[in-house]
Amino acid sequence: MKFRAMIVLAAMAMLSACGINSVPTAEENAKARWADVQAAYQRRADTIPNVVATVKGSAASEGKILTDVINARANATRVQVNATDLTDPAKIASFQAAQNQLGSSLGRLLATVEAYPDLKSQENFRSLITEIEGSNNRITIAIRDYNTAVQAYNTRIRTFPDAVGAKIFYGAKPMVPFQAQPGAETNPTVDFGNTN
Repeated sequence: MKFRAMIVLAAMAMLSACGINSVPTAEENAKARWADVQAAYQRRADTIPNVVATVKGSAASEGKILTDVINARANATRVQVNATDLTDPAKIASFQAAQNQLGSSLGRLLATVEAYPDLKSQENFRSLITEIEGSNNRITIAIRDYNTAVQAYNTRIRTFPDAVGAKIFYGAKPMVPFQAQPGAETNPTVDFGNTN
């Protein structure tokens, strides 16, 4: 009887060290951080119609830039990645590309505003720009937190002893971190010289 109790205790100790609880906990944490990334991007997307309406009133001649922002926003909100897609690099890349396109369009819009001092001085526009800047800061923080959670999860499922439980019980696959697209470090170019 004492021998059986020792076997049960040893089995419990081995199972507790095999990621039975830690793997799903790390996975759920990464999924929650992904939801934060999506919420931050959605907040930015929700702010854009107000910025566009404000700019339209003062800078009607820059319609193409406004149209680009509107189209980029529509595209960015169409591309959705749910928690089950976090192991699919193609879906993450598609989401990132749509968000980067929107960010680039916003960059061109903000550069355009620099050319319109009257628009820059409007209180409504200043507060909307502050909203976008705040949204972009939230996005940066959410991405950083998501990548930290993905790193912890991916490390957990690849290291002993959690790797045993991750493979046997969960069939765990590494999640994809959020990465900047090539060229993201380059500021958008705005040329006001050619107005043909």
